Amino acid sequence: MADAAIAAHAAMTLWRREVVRFLRQRSRIIGALASPIVFWALIGFGLHKSFRPVGSEVEVDYLTYFFPGTIVMILLFTAIFSTFSVIEDRKEGFLQSVLISPAPRASIVAGKILGGATLAWLQGMMFCLFAPMVGLSLSFGAVIGLAVVLFVAGAALTGLGFLLAWPMESTQGFHAIMNLLLLPMWFLSGAMFPISGAHPVMQWVMRLNPVTYAVAAVQWMVYEDVAAITGEAPPGFWVSMLVVVVFGAAMWLGSTILVNRTR
Repeated sequence: MADAAIAAHAAMTLWRREVVRFLRQRSRIIGALASPIVFWALIGFGLHKSFRPVGSEVEVDYLTYFFPGTIVMILLFTAIFSTFSVIEDRKEGFLQSVLISPAPRASIVAGKILGGATLAWLQGMMFCLFAPMVGLSLSFGAVIGLAVVLFVAGAALTGLGFLLAWPMESTQGFHAIMNLLLLPMWFLSGAMFPISGAHPVMQWVMRLNPVTYAVAAVQWMVYEDVAAITGEAPPGFWVSMLVVVVFGAAMWLGSTILVNRTR
């Protein structure tokens, strides 16, 4: 019981530290939330009249289609920014202090991932306030379901960011990995264009991409008629959630193993 109490206290302390530090850095708040909003507006208005998914029987406003993808982009950006602190804490010596403390190393993973997931959840839910601007009406049940989806997806993406950031010695190296892996995962998730409109080879890549299922889960919560908006039926909601949960659990387990093996 004592060891469990120590682990829980350490994880909650790191979680609180992540949240407090984020709220005190206004530049991070602006960068993590404003950048996706600007991206959503510019791309959405640019493709306003020239976008129509294959198979769709109605004219689709690209701002409406791009809305769930922008939410997932906010989760991804927050995961990237929150796991930068892993590298910064190592340079500042804070991480070494935590590693030699009596707390188990698994609590480091728990605190960091829960902190990043909380920040992603907060910013994703804030962006949902823009839904009426594109004609999306979210019911109370949809808002509750969306809150659960965003937290689970945020934890999964933060776990991926932590797994990539932990072995990195510099923020430059993490930037390179981000540009090479994380952003293409978002581009090939159905966030910007439906799977049905892609090349057959690209379709297989998109179906193997776990972020695709995070976008699909958000689409099921946001749209009343998913097929009418996307031109196809995306993976089912429960299938999407299962993939996101399994992916998140794998990232959490992999991060824990990696931290425990590090000297």
